[in-house]
Amino acid sequence: MFRKNILITGASSGLGEGMARAYAAKGHNLALCARRLENLESLKTELQVQHPRITVSIKALDVCQYDQVFEVFHIFAEELGSLDRIIVNAGMGKGASVGTGYFHANRQTAETNFVAALAQCEAAMAIFRAQNSGHLVTVSSMSALRGLPRSVSIYAATKAGLRTLTEGIRADVHGTPISVSCILPGFILTPINENLKRAPLRVDLDTGVRAIVKAIDREKGEAWVPAWPWLPVGLLMKVLPLRLIAKMT
Repeated sequence: MFRKNILITGASSGLGEGMARAYAAKGHNLALCARRLENLESLKTELQVQHPRITVSIKALDVCQYDQVFEVFHIFAEELGSLDRIIVNAGMGKGASVGTGYFHANRQTAETNFVAALAQCEAAMAIFRAQNSGHLVTVSSMSALRGLPRSVSIYAATKAGLRTLTEGIRADVHGTPISVSCILPGFILTPINENLKRAPLRVDLDTGVRAIVKAIDREKGEAWVPAWPWLPVGLLMKVLPLRLIAKMT
């Protein structure tokens, strides 16, 4: 199914920006939001020059301002006439080992990656239920498969929560015209991780985005991307003893 009007949160950089470029090239109208409006303005100008037949609407949005999430999604739906796919992508990767004095950073990650994601899902599903159609997509992570140590502990926990939330929503609307998908990306080069000295199995942004977009368009319930190497790695992660998991990050 061709989902004409697509909303993407966190679209000012990284995976969100990459997905916006990919879907613009495929002829989709876009509703893009992020905190950094200036980045969205530059992206909008570029996309409309390259793809003059599409509509690109942009809005500043901090997804932790929950009332604004509902407001912005509603405005986008009115501007484009409908929203056919909403990609809950905005997130962050701050954090440190629990109990080491960084509760403020861990809380910020937990609120952004889970509570704000819940707000986005609520706003999206309200629109889809009213339309009786739509495709909700959440961007989780391969880290959702196991509890991980050190700075990834909170990130992995929030992504696991998002994965479970998405499955619950999918069960709730099973058998209706509303589709629900969860994407679990592996290690993809983005501004969040570009300065890491250790980056095993990391793929470049273009490769990662192509895999994500392909998986989204298939509209399966869940996808681990890119399939190589993350399908076998994910299966391995599920069975490794904790002493080995503890050495992964």
